[in-house]
Amino acid sequence: MKRNKNYPFFTGLFIIAALWNLIGAGFGYFNTEYTFQGLFNRTLNDPLFYEIYKGAWGTTLMFFIGYLLVAYNPIKHSGVALIGGVGKLAFAVAELKLFLSGLANELILIIVIGDFLFCILFIYYFLKLLTNKETII
Repeated sequence: MKRNKNYPFFTGLFIIAALWNLIGAGFGYFNTEYTFQGLFNRTLNDPLFYEIYKGAWGTTLMFFIGYLLVAYNPIKHSGVALIGGVGKLAFAVAELKLFLSGLANELILIIVIGDFLFCILFIYYFLKLLTNKETII
């Protein structure tokens, strides 16, 4: 697979997105109970809920790899960016709803704001691809 070097800004963007996801997964996937306690001020003692919550962070971990692929070739792997961007938007909205309903504390706003910022930058990425007549997969 040949690396595409025509979009260095987007290479950097997706490396940062990958690191953002790795940091999140470092907490949520590898230290699940601590992260849940920190965001929701309650213990995570239900085994089913534990697996579901950890699984959500597992998706975050998988997109660490996905965003590295996009960074390597921003044109070829635009489909990964599209799925990841939709996921980031859905995750940010869900987390914001948890905060607004009083189920999560202010710490969750780090995730919400970060993911919304990435969504904005991903929109810019897609607009740039479209204006350059690149194929979005």
